[in-house]
Amino acid sequence: MRVQVVFVVLAFLLVQSSIALKEEDCEVCIKTVKRFADTLDDATKKDHKKIEAEFKDFCEKQKNKEHRFCYYLGGLEESATGILNELSKPLSWSMPADKICEKLKKKDAQICDLRYEKQIDLNSVDLKKLKVRDLKKILNDWDETCDGCLEKTDFIKRIEELKPKYAHSEL
Repeated sequence: MRVQVVFVVLAFLLVQSSIALKEEDCEVCIKTVKRFADTLDDATKKDHKKIEAEFKDFCEKQKNKEHRFCYYLGGLEESATGILNELSKPLSWSMPADKICEKLKKKDAQICDLRYEKQIDLNSVDLKKLKVRDLKKILNDWDETCDGCLEKTDFIKRIEELKPKYAHSEL
């Protein structure tokens, strides 16, 4: 009986490990790799050293989760380690983003632990019910500040002022 249970568990683990990585399992990695790959021209795509240089330039403009992803790979000056060749070489072979992220996950599991935060739908949310932290995050995502804001109502007023400028991208 025990042998059968062990066999079933091992078979299940084998099947699980052979299933391809889904985008929601490693969303930041897959989306960032796809977005980065789309910026490369054909000549650069064939040379892994050029890909690495381009990735470092790409990382300088990233923030939030993408910035953390760059840090894990070694695409930033302050990165402690560097596994950039685990990205650049497969990209030069035209490997799909999900397969690249599978390989990266084996090197550093933190890469697939990165998750995007749920986006707030500004058209349907009651700003008064949000926490100040969430209001600040909205402004930060827009690269806006709220100079002199002390009260929650100040942040709400600033968001309402800027909403017409940014709301179209939320639709």
